[in-house]
Amino acid sequence: MHIPENWSPADASLHKRTLLITGAGNGIGAAVACACAAQGATVILLDKVVRSLEAVYDRIEAAGGPQPAIYPMDLEGATEKDYFDLATTIETEFGCLDGLLHNAAMLGALVPLTHFESELWYRIMQINLNAPFMLTRACLSPLMKSEDASVVFCSDRVGRKGKAYWGAYAVSKAANENLMQILADELETNTHIRVNSIDPGPVATALRSLAYPGENPEQLAKPGDVVQPFLYLLGSDSRGTSGEQFEIS
Repeated sequence: MHIPENWSPADASLHKRTLLITGAGNGIGAAVACACAAQGATVILLDKVVRSLEAVYDRIEAAGGPQPAIYPMDLEGATEKDYFDLATTIETEFGCLDGLLHNAAMLGALVPLTHFESELWYRIMQINLNAPFMLTRACLSPLMKSEDASVVFCSDRVGRKGKAYWGAYAVSKAANENLMQILADELETNTHIRVNSIDPGPVATALRSLAYPGENPEQLAKPGDVVQPFLYLLGSDSRGTSGEQFEIS
């Protein structure tokens, strides 16, 4: 699916919405966080590198957006208690959670499965799959307290059609798609939570440069070029749409 043609957000379309974004320290996560703040959202920035989070925090403050919050967390080592502690903090500080973007991801290595190291496989699955599951489950309580909540998984085309050498990354993204659909189906009745995924396509990010080191990043979309569909899915205009796989043309 694609967002409605010629859609653009109304001014302050995310006013009074509280959004949690993982991998918010750089790339697409940082760009979406800044765009959401520009539309009036209070953004909770989650990443493992505090310095990167502080830089995004400063960008939002300098642009005049609502004061964001920083929540350092290493998804690889986070425990179940860590996620529930985060959810409790959100409820205590903000009352509810209106949106959750699962953007953080680890590429690992592009090698044949016969040579894929088990330890690396586990690490990628922990960050790309187990973390979104545990974070979503923990945050269901503050999400339930919102009158219009949205959960978005940042997808990838190799998660929708397998491709040689993409290993654990592709498998984790495919599992994310299924997790999204299960959640959407389970939350469709008696909740105000919608769940969707979006493939932003080729974007000049650090992960992309690892996968395609010989590629010219100047020929790719920049993170700021792809924020609009995320604004749509995290905002009220996408209300009633759930269980869908979006992509950016």
